[in-house]
Amino acid sequence: MSRIGKKPIDIPKGVEVSIAPDNTVSVKGPKGQISYKFHPNVSIVKKENQIVVERKSDDPFSRAIHGTTRALLNNMVKGVTEGFTEELEIVGIGYRAAVKGNNLELTLGYSHPVIYPIPKDVQITVENNTNIKITGVDKQRVGQVAAEIRSFREPDPYKGKGIRYKGEVIKLKAGKTVGKK
Repeated sequence: MSRIGKKPIDIPKGVEVSIAPDNTVSVKGPKGQISYKFHPNVSIVKKENQIVVERKSDDPFSRAIHGTTRALLNNMVKGVTEGFTEELEIVGIGYRAAVKGNNLELTLGYSHPVIYPIPKDVQITVENNTNIKITGVDKQRVGQVAAEIRSFREPDPYKGKGIRYKGEVIKLKAGKTVGKK
């Protein structure tokens, strides 16, 4: 039995959970609403103020999807109550970011500014022109948006310039060395 999968998920006050017959779960809370259709090999049951995930068979795939389903459900409940945040830092002289309307405008040393349209389900704020904060209710979506923004200028292995996750350590390589012959 999956140790993660067998743990019930507590539903906090102010959160509504509805489970459709086709394994589509909708969670609504103070921060927003999220829904997801889960695999039919697991059954999702709401008991009083808890969600319990049970698998229908004992084959390896069902055992694997059991814990994954429980973790995704837990993230849905946590997302609508607390939300998820990802922070990025921009390192480099002249590199900066700004939110203009529904777009994130990044100046990253290219001949043109990089314009990233902000998705509707995610909020992006910029502090001090170099710190980007991405928040939302869907953990996967917040992480995906952060990865897309980071991909515009990944950290350089020689100088360390670029966009990195907050707290990310970049191991710098040694540059060219001039030696005697």
